Amino acid sequence: MHKKLLTAFLMSTALLTAACGDDTSPPEENVDTEGCEHLREGPSTAITATTSGTPPSVANNHRRYDITLVDGVGGKSGSVSFAASEATDYVLYTSADVAVAISDSSGAAVAIEESAKSSPSCTDIKGRHVVPLKVGTYRFTFGPTTAASVNLVIEEASHEGHEH
Repeated sequence: MHKKLLTAFLMSTALLTAACGDDTSPPEENVDTEGCEHLREGPSTAITATTSGTPPSVANNHRRYDITLVDGVGGKSGSVSFAASEATDYVLYTSADVAVAISDSSGAAVAIEESAKSSPSCTDIKGRHVVPLKVGTYRFTFGPTTAASVNLVIEEASHEGHEH
């Protein structure tokens, strides 16, 4: 009797697991889909980057930031600030192939772990940068470029437990 109950329990657990869906697509594709959705559809906030003083803030809040770049050395450029609330990998999605440099609050450069100029999940992604950040405030500097603006979406690389 116990063997039959155990077998029935294990089978029902396996069926429930299968019914709930085992997402076999790579995590990057899931986060790319999320990033693409916000890059395409917003909601959006328009801001103007700065080359001096305190830059405007951006967040990983399911929002597209439409960033106007300003005249700088060698073309258009500008910075925004980002406060990382947890230590994790963040993915920066841009609508244009624009150079991105990241620095911490002391001005030290932060290495970008991985960069691409596209995503198989979305043709709107022209820049995809994965950067490991600790809790703290960072400066994202765009350019120099000929582009007058760039759209930015920030997502956490892991979406486990993610909800809108």
